[in-house]
Amino acid sequence: MSMIDWNAYHQQVLAGVAEIAVLSPDVIRGYQAIGGAARKTNLLGTKVNELIALAAAVSLRCDGCIVVHTEAALKAGATREEIAEALGTAIGVNAGAGLVYSTRVMDAVKSKAS
Repeated sequence: MSMIDWNAYHQQVLAGVAEIAVLSPDVIRGYQAIGGAARKTNLLGTKVNELIALAAAVSLRCDGCIVVHTEAALKAGATREEIAEALGTAIGVNAGAGLVYSTRVMDAVKSKAS
């Protein structure tokens, strides 16, 4: 049993984006241009790019990105195990970022305590 009805949510995201496209088409064109430019050389291949996108989606906490890139990763041939490995990398980077930013807190503590 899923926590979220991802298929229904995917449709909601697409409908929301379509609404923004009507109201602000230049924003959507700009967004599409950025995504297209990132994939233009295709040196990493679609599957690897989608695995990176999933790791980024987790890091940014973007459910819309998760649903869109999960479907794309699966269509590109990513396995559950490959997705889990990419997510493990995201977890590690996020933990590392927390550790590094903790040093900033300690630096702020030092400056305020003196």
